[in-house]
Amino acid sequence: MNRLSCAAELEQWRASLLKDQDPSRPLVAVCSTTGCAASGAHAVLEAFRTAMAASGVDRTVTLKATGCHGFCERGPIVVIYPQKIFYQHVKAEDVPEIVASTLLKGEVVTRLLYTDPNTGEAITHEEDIPFYKRQKRILYANNGRIDPTSVEDYVALGGYTALGKVLSGVTPDSVIDTVKRSGLRGRGGAGFATGRKWESARAAHGDTKYVICNADEGDPGAFMDRSLLEANPHSVLEGIIIGACAVGAHTGYIYVRNEYPLAVKHVAIAIQQARELGLLGANILGSGFDFDIKISRGGGAFVCGESSALMRSVEGRVGEPRDKDIHATESGLWDCPTVLNNVKTWASVPHIINHGAEWYAAIGTEKSKGTMVFSLVGKINNTGLVEVPMGTKLRELIYDIGGGVPGGRKFKAVQTGGPSGGCIPEQLLDLPVDYEALSQAGSMMGSGGMIVMDDSTCMVDVARYFLDFTRDESCGKCTPCREGVQRMFETLTDICEGRGREGDIELLEEIGHMAQDSALCQLGKTAPNPVLTTIRYFRDEYEAHIRDKKCPAGVCRALIRYFVIVDKCTGCGVCRRNCPEMAISGEKKKPHEIDPAKCIRCGLCADVCKFSAIGVE
Repeated sequence: MNRLSCAAELEQWRASLLKDQDPSRPLVAVCSTTGCAASGAHAVLEAFRTAMAASGVDRTVTLKATGCHGFCERGPIVVIYPQKIFYQHVKAEDVPEIVASTLLKGEVVTRLLYTDPNTGEAITHEEDIPFYKRQKRILYANNGRIDPTSVEDYVALGGYTALGKVLSGVTPDSVIDTVKRSGLRGRGGAGFATGRKWESARAAHGDTKYVICNADEGDPGAFMDRSLLEANPHSVLEGIIIGACAVGAHTGYIYVRNEYPLAVKHVAIAIQQARELGLLGANILGSGFDFDIKISRGGGAFVCGESSALMRSVEGRVGEPRDKDIHATESGLWDCPTVLNNVKTWASVPHIINHGAEWYAAIGTEKSKGTMVFSLVGKINNTGLVEVPMGTKLRELIYDIGGGVPGGRKFKAVQTGGPSGGCIPEQLLDLPVDYEALSQAGSMMGSGGMIVMDDSTCMVDVARYFLDFTRDESCGKCTPCREGVQRMFETLTDICEGRGREGDIELLEEIGHMAQDSALCQLGKTAPNPVLTTIRYFRDEYEAHIRDKKCPAGVCRALIRYFVIVDKCTGCGVCRRNCPEMAISGEKKKPHEIDPAKCIRCGLCADVCKFSAIGVE
């Protein structure tokens, strides 16, 4: 790989790459990053290599291991280009048929197509599937066509064009002005204006400045940043290099979870490729600008997603937050001016430079510009990653894109913003997803996690679950978080176990507001959100737990009772034989009974009953 001495050489190389490519040449793209790999994508990829070689089609068809296509529920995913034929749940044994039918004869394997659950129609093309049809993909647009380990793929599709523009005469002030006018806000939580942050760091005193990419994605159910780093790492690198040039930094860090081995691997490959090409290191593209990036691996502490704690961790110290009266743009990493942005924020920058501030600002809402990538998980049919314009309504995300709630159950709530986010009820499904609207509803954008819950969910138990997570992840440095969150968790435990008392709801609200007002960092300030929003929207469930000693959803064991529905029980004895406490008795082919004194409420009887003859109240 030859070192590029200037932006013009980069464009010449891109032109030669495009010249060597035949746009009509078929391409088999196999999603091979973590989600699909867990479902057997590597075996599918190997099967394609074998079958294509055996048939000789490998001479006319390109096979590529690509990044995440987003529709994780349907993996392993294979897309045939240029027709964009979308195959789902592909197994290694399906590959010979795909090669024989689609690659050799041009015929579609109907049984592997996506079937619309509403119409029963088998949909052939990727863009016609409702999950994709309603998205606006910018950051994820090229995931299905790029080999994450190939810088050639990235450059051929326009990669590093923005960097070439910036280093060919665009001034740092002009770059910052473009980012400011675009309205780009941080995609990692607070939504602070990116351009203002860069402007502050550039104006800060000191010759040594740093930029950091926060890839410490710790929210349960969130995998947007991991997926982007795995699928298109060069897009993140390009944004970081542009930002470093704008603020005057010469060293950057990507702080990534050690639990993301594939992301770490692909980023390391991308950094090495960029160095070899002269896109990192000394005198980048002959501009005189020196900059390099290092990888810093996080140990899995949730609190290290907080900016100041993250910087301490990079320095090799204990990851504890500090008071925010001093901004990182003035005194951050090693007390030097530092810009820290999320993975998605950095990856947005090249698109803004290439297409202009006005283009980006035209997407989204008045105060929340551009697109946002969300992970849709929980009780939803179409689990995966979706990219939509800011301001898209929750209803469209959950029903039109997410396919609604499975099993015919009713939607109850969606938690946005990770474990410190709020739970939004059904009556707010038409809420636009932007920073201001979510904040007003008691939740937040966070890094883009969305957990959908159905009517079998106990909201008191949900609040307790997330509070258990945040109290365990608290660094313990400040009293409001260390003691306040612990006391809230204990109170919720009492409520769930039948020991709730009048006044507990008011106590939870009082402690929650105290933590919001006085905790040291955002972990402590936002930890009460799940509790406060569930009280706000589902207060009747708290009251039922406390006053009636009942769990309406039938989840809290201490407050429920299992019983046999006589009309449905066939007397098969399966529940009796599986009961660990021998609490079920009855004669064969006659309705059985559950002894409440022996029952430990494990729910195993309901799990094994094929006749839905076990009730709960």
